Amino acid sequence: MRKISVTLFVVVVVLVFSYCSSSKKAAVTVAKVTYQANIMQLVQANCAPCHFPEKGGRKKPLDNYNSVVAQLDEVMRRIQLPSGTRGAMPDKKPRMSDSTINAFVQWKTDGLLEK
Repeated sequence: MRKISVTLFVVVVVLVFSYCSSSKKAAVTVAKVTYQANIMQLVQANCAPCHFPEKGGRKKPLDNYNSVVAQLDEVMRRIQLPSGTRGAMPDKKPRMSDSTINAFVQWKTDGLLEK
């Protein structure tokens, strides 16, 4: 009887550890941030009308993918400045939320994908 109990215990332990193996981790897929799906709406909501020539803006245009990519480092620097600091953007509007700023950072990290 003791041999059967020990054998059964060993079988249960082996089964438990086989399902706890690190090789069977669940795959986690995180969607990448893209200009068209994420960034374009943020730029339109926070940078218009000043950076959109068709809306009367006279600042450096941020109305398309190429112009945003070309100026991204400066845009990121300025949106991260505290409100009221000289050069902080958006001007005359509240500072962007941390989640909005992080979207720009993540977009750059993801490779500046357009679509």
